[in-house]
Amino acid sequence: MGNCCSVQFSLDDLIRIYSFLCGIINRNSHEVDERPTRHTVGQEEILEKAWNRLMEDRVGFMGLHGMGGVGKTTLFKKIHNKFAETAGRFDVVIWVVVSQGANISMLQDDIAQKLKLCDEVWKNKRESDKASDIYRVLKGKRFVLMLDDIWEKVDLEAIGVPFPTIDNGCKVAFTTRSRDVCGSMSDHEPMEVKCLEWNKAWELFQNKVGDKTLSPDIVEQAKKVAEKCRGLPLALNVIGETMAAKTTVQEWDHAVKVLTRSPREFSNMDNKILPILKFSYDSLKDEHIKLCFLYCALFPEDYKISNNRLIDYWICEGFIGEDDQNIKDVMNKGYDVLGTLIRSHLVMEADKDEVVMHDVVHEMALWIASDLGKQKENFVVQAKVGLREIPKVKDWGAVRRMSLMDNDIEEITCTSKCSELTTLFLQNNKKLKNLSGEFIRSMQKLVVLDLSDNYDFSELPEQISELTSLQFLDLSFTIIEQLPVGFQELKKLTHLNLTYTERLCSISGISKLSSLRILKLKGSKVDGDVSLVKELQLLEHLQVLTINISTELSLKQLSDDQRLANCTTGLGIKGFQQRPFNISLLASMKNLCELRVESSHVCELRMENSHVFTNLSFVDVSECNGIKDLTWLLFAPNLFSLSCEYSSDVEEIINKEKATNLTGITPFQKLRILHLDNLPKLKSIYWSPLPFPFLRHISVKYCQKLRKLPLNATSVPRLEKFEIYMFP
Repeated sequence: MGNCCSVQFSLDDLIRIYSFLCGIINRNSHEVDERPTRHTVGQEEILEKAWNRLMEDRVGFMGLHGMGGVGKTTLFKKIHNKFAETAGRFDVVIWVVVSQGANISMLQDDIAQKLKLCDEVWKNKRESDKASDIYRVLKGKRFVLMLDDIWEKVDLEAIGVPFPTIDNGCKVAFTTRSRDVCGSMSDHEPMEVKCLEWNKAWELFQNKVGDKTLSPDIVEQAKKVAEKCRGLPLALNVIGETMAAKTTVQEWDHAVKVLTRSPREFSNMDNKILPILKFSYDSLKDEHIKLCFLYCALFPEDYKISNNRLIDYWICEGFIGEDDQNIKDVMNKGYDVLGTLIRSHLVMEADKDEVVMHDVVHEMALWIASDLGKQKENFVVQAKVGLREIPKVKDWGAVRRMSLMDNDIEEITCTSKCSELTTLFLQNNKKLKNLSGEFIRSMQKLVVLDLSDNYDFSELPEQISELTSLQFLDLSFTIIEQLPVGFQELKKLTHLNLTYTERLCSISGISKLSSLRILKLKGSKVDGDVSLVKELQLLEHLQVLTINISTELSLKQLSDDQRLANCTTGLGIKGFQQRPFNISLLASMKNLCELRVESSHVCELRMENSHVFTNLSFVDVSECNGIKDLTWLLFAPNLFSLSCEYSSDVEEIINKEKATNLTGITPFQKLRILHLDNLPKLKSIYWSPLPFPFLRHISVKYCQKLRKLPLNATSVPRLEKFEIYMFP
């Protein structure tokens, strides 16, 4: 007999050998089974970028994020199919559709199917044992795991998936509607899949409709229909397919009208488009965040919504914050909510401090707010549709929120009972002159009333005093001359905006509004004299104040009261001609954001390094005598906009000699807008080139002695507007 040797193997060794043999026997099982995809338009560039990034050695995780219906899954399938062209680089490519409601066990089963682990024994295993099996197979392979449509972090460890590293060369790619999910999945530089540009959107729409339908007399209307989709592939596909059989001009005219007036009534909108988008809304964790989102639908389509104004509404509606909470903390909470909505692709960032809703998402929000179309009069939104009179409503008692902003309504004399109405937007009806007291009286539950930007609106009805639930009232940019006698009865009013009410001279009795937290008087005719300051001192809950001051005594009284000084976020100083004032008087106003100095004599500034205007963002100096420079702006490190005009003695913006004593300060690091006009003695802005990383607009007019700007080739990364007028 020959000699016989004994070899012992550990369990891990046997599993490795088993996996290796399975890899040889079932080699074909690791080939990529291409997934069917339809023809797409406009994804070529991002497909190439996404593929190249995923193939980088340093990239272990790659996320694609974007709003619902934008084409993430289609793009993902194309990436998956490209792995068929890279034979040998990866041992296995695993595709898993996650979607909402998926749990660890379901994901494990999908992965096990690809790895040939599923059998009768597998079905009865615990999740931890399944994770061990998956891990033992995958840790010896170079794999790609593709997770489509994830809504929250996928716990790879709990599933049994090894963590991708440069050494093992493995990849995990995923799609999601949430930018936040990308960070939780370790991709901090994810790629956004955006809506199509117009030329690509039109090309896709034409493909769906077909050349036979798009006759010359239909093309212009077809373009209007396509424009309503705002580049969203889901809408372009569904609406294009719906319109493919419409061959008459009349049918296309009707489609344009329906999509303009009431898109929810368009065929297939409420069963093939809106429900898909609604998943993003459903994924919001907090009911208050959902309310904040739905509130955005009160604005017209494509409307750029001011972040601060939106958050002010939310606060008064009770969606965020508590009555006794610091307003700054509540505003920060509001910005956190906005960030959540932006990263969920439910709203989009527009210009600085503004957001906008995609048209189709806007329609989805209205659909949800009306109980999926069952209660259409919950939210009555007819904004920017050319109304000349208040719309007809079948059941006024069912209306909760109404937006009639941006129309041409001249008067409102409705006699119907609006007993459940809590929000009424009437802003920017430039012809609005009359709001009947009877209509006002019927809205006993009204919380928010916006009458701003109604330039012919001159009188607030006395019945306003009966709105005992009113918390938010905006009368800015109206021509009201006085507040009604009963105005003092609004005991719950927390937010009063009287900005640029240029005919309003007095708000005597304002101290009776015991709940007032925000009072804005910037640009009004109301003078912050000593008597008004004394009234303001009685408003114990006041946290935000913008005010105009015209005497040194009232300015000193305001700045010496530390509570009022801390409340002051906007200050207008006008008419200080007899005696100059020193800007250092404002040092106590730590929260000052806006400062306008007009028709005043400003003496030479004397400030210390401790006097820093950290929050000062907007400065406007106009028609000021005696001031030779604005070196004090060195104490405003976050200045966003600077305007200086019609000031005959200004020679420099920053004086070199004064600035030398303030070492380590580089001015204008946050400056975005610079406007200089009619400064006949101005010779210098700064003595050497400066970096302006955020500067976008420069306007220099009638500054004859200014020969050089503080710029070089690298000063301004991106300039959008550059104006210089040097006429004598």
